[in-house]
Amino acid sequence: MDCDVLTLAGLWNSGPQHWQTLWEKKYPAWQRAPHRDWNNPEREEWVAELDAAIAGSDQGPPILVAHSLACALVAHWAASGSSLKIAGAFLVAPSDVEAALYPKEASGFAPMPMQKLPFPSIVVASENDEYVTIERARQFAAAWGSKFVEIGAAGHINGASGFGAWPEGEKMLLEFCKQLGK
Repeated sequence: MDCDVLTLAGLWNSGPQHWQTLWEKKYPAWQRAPHRDWNNPEREEWVAELDAAIAGSDQGPPILVAHSLACALVAHWAASGSSLKIAGAFLVAPSDVEAALYPKEASGFAPMPMQKLPFPSIVVASENDEYVTIERARQFAAAWGSKFVEIGAAGHINGASGFGAWPEGEKMLLEFCKQLGK
């Protein structure tokens, strides 16, 4: 698979049983974009780190595979005015950074950018995610111009929700790569 993928973990990073980590092991060319402080991310720093990771992509514009808070990161990066291009974004379980109960460790991510993304994107969401309501996830997808995929009661679509290798998600991503010609 020659799909150039940058994985973007969310708040607290993705652990060893998270689908992002397992996909990176399965596809060694897929790299996780580095971040200095997974536990207390600051938007401006993280946007700059993402921009640097995209600039370092050696196969042309990558596909961003974001989970949780990293979906907000992608939206903020898109609004940042960067001259860099990406092929598309696969946005899984976007967290609602404006929700009253959203963890306070993340700094500067609210308000959520609600402009159309300048690249193809898919939002994958669960009807019982503790970090976003399904209605709010639909709003994000509509505002961003993203295809919306609801996968039922899947929690936060992570290792703790039982999503390990998540073959259905991998299949969706690989199909997205084909659609983008990657």
